Amino acid sequence: MKRLENKVAIITGSGAGIGKAIATRYAEEGAKIVIADFNEEALQTTVEELKSAGHEAIGVVVNVAVEEDIAKMVSETVSNFGRVDILVNNAGVGDNMQAAENVKDETWQRVMDINVTGVMRGLRQIIPVFLKNGGGTIVNMASIAGLTGGRGGLAYTAAKHAVVGMTKNIASQYGPQNIRCNAIAPAHIETGFAAAMTNVDQFGLEVATRGVNLMPKAGTVQDISNIAVFLASDESAYINGVALAADAGWSAY
Repeated sequence: MKRLENKVAIITGSGAGIGKAIATRYAEEGAKIVIADFNEEALQTTVEELKSAGHEAIGVVVNVAVEEDIAKMVSETVSNFGRVDILVNNAGVGDNMQAAENVKDETWQRVMDINVTGVMRGLRQIIPVFLKNGGGTIVNMASIAGLTGGRGGLAYTAAKHAVVGMTKNIASQYGPQNIRCNAIAPAHIETGFAAAMTNVDQFGLEVATRGVNLMPKAGTVQDISNIAVFLASDESAYINGVALAADAGWSAY
């Protein structure tokens, strides 16, 4: 039997990159997939790819910074599949490596709206569904910047620390109701995330990457999706409230 057989999974930010890789792996493990993304073109392409491969999938256009979009995402999933078993809060944005003295208010607000408030709203909408179902699993996408202090800009670091905190809070408060919440904290992963940043703060970039030569290797989206499958499956049933560093040992130095 596949590890996520007949489970229903929502993955935000899953039109491309890590989110798409997670959605694909979940589908291969038997899950029914909801692709939730702001980019409608990427969303539709991913849904069609999954369907062409014989998987069940729908797409919902979602801006995680908008409460109504999050509510629609959950309600449409329940309407189509009857339930939700897994939520992956993957959608996120960077902060152009802005160091504290160079933080722009608009950058700070955007990072907090998407990376923190978006996660909170996903949690707020999904937990009542999980309580009704008798349980559920949440996988939050944190970052190595959420476990350390110097590997991202100020806003991004603060946001990912908040994600780690929310992860532990949910596990602590709702674990007795059979709700698990864990986080993945990747370091450098081979995606277009970093390359898409513009107007990068050179000072912030230089200090945040000064130890990169100590990282044994960059990760792949497949590396992260494998961890996401484990955390969503019953194989990790005794793991709750953990933020798992995925950095080939970089943060252990």
